Amino acid sequence: MAGEARLKPKSFVKDMLGVGLTFNSDRAGDLRYGTTQLYASGNYIFLGKADSSLLVSAGMNIGWCQVGFDYNRATFDNQFDGLQYNKSTSPNERFDYTKYNYADLNLGTSIQYILNQKHKFTYGLGLHHITNPVISYQSNNLSRLDFKLANYLSYTTPININMDIVAEAQINKQGKYYELIPHASLKYYLNKDLNQAILGGLCWRTRDAVIFRMGYHYKTMQTGIAYDINTSKFIAATNHRGAFEIFINYIFKKKPSYVSKKRICPVFM
Repeated sequence: MAGEARLKPKSFVKDMLGVGLTFNSDRAGDLRYGTTQLYASGNYIFLGKADSSLLVSAGMNIGWCQVGFDYNRATFDNQFDGLQYNKSTSPNERFDYTKYNYADLNLGTSIQYILNQKHKFTYGLGLHHITNPVISYQSNNLSRLDFKLANYLSYTTPININMDIVAEAQINKQGKYYELIPHASLKYYLNKDLNQAILGGLCWRTRDAVIFRMGYHYKTMQTGIAYDINTSKFIAATNHRGAFEIFINYIFKKKPSYVSKKRICPVFM
């Protein structure tokens, strides 16, 4: 779950501030290996042009994270006594912790530019895990979370009166690993005045998975569903199986209050 708000202090002529809060929790595998994260963010939004065609923002994100597993669900090879598994046999495995807490710091910036009210470009840069936090269950500093560099590119343009084409790419690098995810989709407007549209597209997580995406937009609400099919050689674990993901995004907008203005009607003689 994530939420953001845009604030405009009275002392600001055109620029704004952004604040946000993000919560993430997941559990996976036989040991219920879990990750819990709570992040707070703040950023400065610079309005480059009065018509909002250029928007630049920069900010930071700081959070608390916990990782851990359920040791009671673990089984070890030396608990096999030659005939069967024996839970009472000592596994001779030692963990100083089964849960570990750490702080995390991230920085980021984004640029959005609209050319001729037709071509929309977006670029985002994220610098994650600035402090290389330690994640270890053995009371040492040998295991650290590597610095991560994330790049996001997006381009949107209409191809006819009722349809836009959306092209995106995400490029991530962390330690010696990197990830490339290109994406393309079509957005068909059912009613432009209401921003009512349906979307359909395809992503490719290179050397790993093909992702199908569909979505529906109405006014300030965005919903979508995605399904990925694993294409990597790690068949023993995945067997080409994928997973469904859904999302809902809603923007609360304040309606400006209407103030009637009195005007003197000129009389011509």
